[in-house]
Amino acid sequence: MAGKLNFSLVSPEREVFSGLVDQVDAPGVEGDFGVLPDHAPFMTALREGLVTVYNNGSKTQYDVHGGFADVNGEGLTILAEQATEVVAA
Repeated sequence: MAGKLNFSLVSPEREVFSGLVDQVDAPGVEGDFGVLPDHAPFMTALREGLVTVYNNGSKTQYDVHGGFADVNGEGLTILAEQATEVVAA
């Protein structure tokens, strides 16, 4: 079984999501990027767009407006200026 990625999405108001996931795709200022378990460390600013979280065959999306993403040995942390879960209609 493949490992899991420790992911945390935080806005100024609250922690929007925290848990172990399979993959996260996010809107970086220099282009979209995906993070899997054991990804190489990096940090980037985010632009407005969707953060997509994949876990156990399901997909959850969050609308983010700016912020930063930090990938390190602990996992991925996104500090967003604003973040809300996208609810399917």
